[in-house]
Amino acid sequence: MEKSALIFVFLTLGTVGFALLIQSRVSSPVFLEQGKRGCRWNPPTRRDAVSAVAEFVIFSLLTAVSACRFALGNDYWVYRENFRRIFYDAHVSSEIGFNLVVKALFHLFGYDNYLPLFAFFSLVTVFFFVRALHDQGESFVFSLFLLMTGGFYFQSFNTIRYYLALAVATYSMKYVLRREYGKFILLIVVFATVHKTILVTIPLYLVAYSLARRGVKKWHVAAGGAFLASLVFGQKFYRWLIFKFYPFYENTEFDVSRISYVNLAKCVAAIALFGIAWWMQRKEEASTIQESHRFYFWLSVFGMIVFLCGGFVPEVSRIGYYLICAQIFLIPGLVENMKTGWIKQVCRAGTVAAFSLYFVILLHQFYQNDVRILPYMSWIFYYK
Repeated sequence: MEKSALIFVFLTLGTVGFALLIQSRVSSPVFLEQGKRGCRWNPPTRRDAVSAVAEFVIFSLLTAVSACRFALGNDYWVYRENFRRIFYDAHVSSEIGFNLVVKALFHLFGYDNYLPLFAFFSLVTVFFFVRALHDQGESFVFSLFLLMTGGFYFQSFNTIRYYLALAVATYSMKYVLRREYGKFILLIVVFATVHKTILVTIPLYLVAYSLARRGVKKWHVAAGGAFLASLVFGQKFYRWLIFKFYPFYENTEFDVSRISYVNLAKCVAAIALFGIAWWMQRKEEASTIQESHRFYFWLSVFGMIVFLCGGFVPEVSRIGYYLICAQIFLIPGLVENMKTGWIKQVCRAGTVAAFSLYFVILLHQFYQNDVRILPYMSWIFYYK
């Protein structure tokens, strides 16, 4: 590992350090309900001001490192060529909303002035990620730690359309929890013009919230069993349907059957943590798992099914990440709401240790030819 990897390490440590200054909310669901109904205005306190400044610094640091990157990612130059093709109305595989934004930015900054385009998409992606932490994170610092060490932020240096859609999907969860379904669907439909895979979040998020709110019924079990059977025995049909939307994936290097054991392990661990939290609370009188945590739990269950049974889907992680990104809220929410004791300390320390180890592994993987996020280069020093 060479020196530029330290930029990622120091960025993670620095942003997490600033996040320690941000005041955490006692109950995210209460905040979400206040966001829905409106709440009485209170003048900001000194602590609120410190939190706001720290959050802005985090946003600025994350945006700067992403926006100033140069020639990073295995698709960086592919995007540059696509930008050119979009400007001249040549055929590209990207959606119309993305194309219109690219055209507008080229008219604003000049043809083939591609650096501002990468910077713009970096800024918007980071904004939605940070805003999602602000709105839904019961422990901002814990959620930010998982966002960074889980690789969601750093992987946004690649496939910029998809990770913008992922950031928006993460942000949109608050509308589901507030039952503001119109806003949720509208936001998803708008950003489907950037990456249409985000449309899968409409049924998945709404079903997960319905299960979280109303519980599991017998017909849910029957429907779930039928769907699992279809994933096993109906793979040809699903592949035919997928290639209707993405014909350029068929018989390519992306069209391979594989199981992501790392992501599967994340889902299993999150589900196990939920079980521990439920076991600890079941003895407490009138104590139940919060609705938001149950929502995030069902998304992890769906993610486990996708990674376990959906290996035949090309780039299946693009569906799975829409589901497991909820773990950056689920894990801190479950741990922070546990009663103080050795179990809580073990769960917190175990999570930090596991994600720190995973981050180290990611840093090594970032050097691979099919990733190429490291070594880090910036146009400030390398572009001429």
